Amino acid sequence: MEEKRSFLKPAISLVMLLSGIVMAAMKVEWFADDAVRLVWYVCAYVIVGMGVIREAVECAAKGDVFSEFMLMSVASVGAFVIGEYPEAVAVMLFYCIGETLQDMAVDRARDNIRSLMEFRPDHASVVVDGALVAKAPEDVAVGDVIEVKPGERVPLDGVLLTADAPFDTAALTGESVPRTIETGGEVLAGMLATGSVSRLKVVRPAGDSAVSRILAMVEEASERKAPAELFIRKFARIYTPVVTGLAALTVLVPWLWSLADASFAYDFGTWFYRALIFLVISCPCALVISIPLSYFAGIGAASRQGVLFKGGNWLDAMTRVDTVVFDKTGTLTQGRFAVVGISAEDSDSLLATVAAIERGSNHPIARAIVARAGDTAVEAGDVEDVPGYGMTATVDGHRWAVGTLRLLDREGVAYPKELAAAPDTVVACAKDGQYAGCITLADTLKDDAREAVDKLRRSGVSRIEILSGDKQALVDKVAAELRVDSGYGDLLPEGKVRHIQTAKDEGRSVAFVGDGINDAPVLALADVGVAMGGLGADMAIETADVVIQTDQPSRVAAAISVARRTRRIARENIVFAVGVKVLVMVLGLAGMTNLWAAVFADVGVALLAVLNAMRVGRMKLRN
Repeated sequence: MEEKRSFLKPAISLVMLLSGIVMAAMKVEWFADDAVRLVWYVCAYVIVGMGVIREAVECAAKGDVFSEFMLMSVASVGAFVIGEYPEAVAVMLFYCIGETLQDMAVDRARDNIRSLMEFRPDHASVVVDGALVAKAPEDVAVGDVIEVKPGERVPLDGVLLTADAPFDTAALTGESVPRTIETGGEVLAGMLATGSVSRLKVVRPAGDSAVSRILAMVEEASERKAPAELFIRKFARIYTPVVTGLAALTVLVPWLWSLADASFAYDFGTWFYRALIFLVISCPCALVISIPLSYFAGIGAASRQGVLFKGGNWLDAMTRVDTVVFDKTGTLTQGRFAVVGISAEDSDSLLATVAAIERGSNHPIARAIVARAGDTAVEAGDVEDVPGYGMTATVDGHRWAVGTLRLLDREGVAYPKELAAAPDTVVACAKDGQYAGCITLADTLKDDAREAVDKLRRSGVSRIEILSGDKQALVDKVAAELRVDSGYGDLLPEGKVRHIQTAKDEGRSVAFVGDGINDAPVLALADVGVAMGGLGADMAIETADVVIQTDQPSRVAAAISVARRTRRIARENIVFAVGVKVLVMVLGLAGMTNLWAAVFADVGVALLAVLNAMRVGRMKLRN
């Protein structure tokens, strides 16, 4: 609805312009009066022109006299002075359409901080004289004891006072497996309690908590990454004073010449008319409409293939990327566990037994095992959840223990030592105090993960890396499978930020691809932040500059491809428009052109540039 309203004024002005041209061509009697025509076109002009004139005045008041706003104002007023009313309206109308298209890109890039503010817990349950009192995190003092129930997010950094408990750390580290924190261990703000009720002793004030640090990093990174300035803004700072000066010289030089040479007849009206035509010709409508349109056509072509750019400036930034850094979980991998191996004398029996024990659990590992086993006739009794270790139960009169290797250590069960070095997640099983086998689970790679790396190599990306909160052994395994340059594990958001900053300090142009809340600071800091939009966290999507709506990492290479082709067509428009205009301006100074040539140099070139820009919209993403 907002976008429709933004086009309302240009649409009204366009209708008035076209109807005025038609009425003049048909010689409508009432429209033949010069005063009526002037009022008609002034109304059409004011609708789209007053905002630009206001900007020109404000820029001039700040010292920026030769802005593109001033150029549009002078050129359009000049057209009115020489009686070319439709041209005056067209000059401003084309400019406003181009500006509206660019504003649409800005409007689509929503505040990348807002979701972080919403994510931060707004209260903490403080234990006071045995009762719970809700307080704002900022009002909780260091040393206070807070309680966190299952499903609640930890509001403040603290030390765990109660029994070992699992916490979902994905918000901070991206780890796909909940981490069990032992009594006395540190629990960070932003973690999600998944087990029993836990009590923590606060060790840092709210301003220094993990969530607040992430918020600060996003804010700082966003400030460091200013949007790329539009070409036309840079161009106008040089172009506007040059053409304005030339127009003035068009009037002044012949007059000076007439003073030096009495045989030269100087007519002020003739040269003033040429100067005004020169200004009309010089109006860069072809640039102000075709360049934004080229980028929007590129954005449209990309979006139809599942890649959303939040503005034309990110298309430009993507063309310069030489280093691509991926998050692992949910970006290169599926983000969900699957059973990849069963080691036992009777694997089917072991799977059915473990599934029966795990059936009542909501843990992602348990759900993966139950899904793999399907419906079984095995029944488990006396099921007991051992937080941070696993589960014990009785099946067919035998006592089973299934879970981490720490559970088997606790039960005094000997097991193969190589299990401790396994990179994947291992569910170890013991039957009546004897090792019975294990089930191996892994977060499997996405179907196009390897294709993504290969395509990036072919597109000229010189370095590809993986950053993850998962353990280093698992990251090394994925890095080897995908043949990336390097992989770094065991990273908190601070570690990822340091790594990206180091790469930027080395002069690399970095694109970071992630999907989690923990990736928000890195997405904001990278030269181009790319988020997985299908299953990615809202915060990552809000913070990113580019969103892969299909969750396919191979689309990153496609995004680079469409960005480069879009920039190439935009540059073609720049060279073509400037070249034609310079030619016609030279002819205009020599008195060899009339206003029709000016119209072609302005509106005609703009039309051809627009047609060229539309080629971008027909592009297919490929690489």
